[in-house]
Amino acid sequence: MAARLKAHYDKEVAPALKKEFKYSSSMAIPKIAKIVVNMGMGEATQNSKMLDGAAQQVGQITGQKPVITKAKKSIASFKLRAGQSIGVCVTLRGDRMYEFLDRLVNVALPRVRDFRGVSAKSFDGRGNYTLGLHDQLLFPEIDYSKIEKAKGMNVTIVTTAENDNEARELLKQMGMPFRK
Repeated sequence: MAARLKAHYDKEVAPALKKEFKYSSSMAIPKIAKIVVNMGMGEATQNSKMLDGAAQQVGQITGQKPVITKAKKSIASFKLRAGQSIGVCVTLRGDRMYEFLDRLVNVALPRVRDFRGVSAKSFDGRGNYTLGLHDQLLFPEIDYSKIEKAKGMNVTIVTTAENDNEARELLKQMGMPFRK
């Protein structure tokens, strides 16, 4: 069964974008290429067990086993050595990507306290959007009693759009609640 958001993109979003931006080819219509979920663990330098919990939680949230990221450089003031495990990262594509975006927009973001929408200024100039979440408890898959510490994460949505306006319109049509 295909993801609900993918069907929505194929039936409604793509034709609307083609009409609005006057694309000559259907291949020129922007689409979501991948979603990268990254959780940096600065405390993992002192306590390596925290990394296992973070990896397990990111795996629950995304439905995919995360990769443990390593430090590229040694930084003495942070007590960090090159090659030391420092965070977890997951790259989602295909149906898992659409399922995750659906849960993020319709379940997790409305659970944020005093939520008025996400910033429309977090684009990088090439059509990619990055969203910072303060804790992983927004997702209903995470059991509150098994959390030792609330950890934030970055969600980067990579699109094939040429500029930020096209990407903003794509995400708005996909249901991303931008601040007015």
